[in-house]
Amino acid sequence: MAMTKQMRDESLIGEQEALAAAACLFHGFSDTSRLTIVQHLSLGEHRVVDLVAHLGLAQSTVSRHLACLLDCGLVTMRPEGRASIYALAHPEATMDLLRGAERLLGLTGDAVTLCPRHGAGVAQ
Repeated sequence: MAMTKQMRDESLIGEQEALAAAACLFHGFSDTSRLTIVQHLSLGEHRVVDLVAHLGLAQSTVSRHLACLLDCGLVTMRPEGRASIYALAHPEATMDLLRGAERLLGLTGDAVTLCPRHGAGVAQ
């Protein structure tokens, strides 16, 4: 009987760790600048300077968000001369997730943006 309880406790811990990992993953996508960068990287590899020019964001903003995406394992970076080239680490899975999010947003309508806790009008 004690072994069954231990297995249930371990299963619950595993579920909590999986949920925590999922929350961290979604946090990686929780900023509009990061989402914009991810969408642009879906077109192919880019240097920071290219992203700055294409997206109209400050270099420091792009670099900070790329660091977050890199730390989350969502993008890769490779050196090329003095530049760093960024790309999506898992482009197909990332695009599947974004397509799923678009589908869910279509089903919820304005509910997400009107959410009093996390909606568009809430200061972050």
